[in-house]
Amino acid sequence: MIADLLKREFKFLHLPLNFASRLILLLAAVAVAASVFFPLWRLRLIAPQYAEGLQLDIYAWKIQGGGLNGNDLTEINNLNHYIGMRPLHQADFTEMQVLPFMFGVFVLLALRAAVLGGMRFVVDLFMLAAWFGVFSIGSFYYRLYTYGHQLDPKAAMTIEPFTPLIFGTQQIANFTQSSYPQLGTYLLWVFMALLLVAMWCSRKEKAFAR
Repeated sequence: MIADLLKREFKFLHLPLNFASRLILLLAAVAVAASVFFPLWRLRLIAPQYAEGLQLDIYAWKIQGGGLNGNDLTEINNLNHYIGMRPLHQADFTEMQVLPFMFGVFVLLALRAAVLGGMRFVVDLFMLAAWFGVFSIGSFYYRLYTYGHQLDPKAAMTIEPFTPLIFGTQQIANFTQSSYPQLGTYLLWVFMALLLVAMWCSRKEKAFAR
């Protein structure tokens, strides 16, 4: 039984890609390349004294505050200081030095799969992108955890340690914090979906002769 499963897997990995699959891979490359130019995630804080809210956009390569000239980031750091949380500095997010590079790798691998036309190249790319996605979300969560738990006990205001939500809405003191994915992340999901569609479209092709 295991031998038959391995044989089918081996046969699937050696299927060629048809024209439709290759075209879909080109679209996948465009999707992941475009994701660099849009926010991946957005955090918002709303309180009675900030009726319009404070906004923080996280890109693959930068953190950008909302408001005039990005002043929301400065205001958020002032609030963080008040509760003993260290300020948000882009230099602390080492992931932002890796994400644009990895997205470039995904583009190159998608183009490589489209040119060489082998199913195994698409499978390898999908597995790499899936692993990197899980790792990135885990790293993002850990970063939020450390920011919310390593609070200065001498701060002007003492609150219970907390973890800012990675997805959803919660109450922190008199602030309502929300965190949701944005267009950059949606484009990455489209990229992953297109890889699956590319594999599906060529699932009935005949294996390369060996």
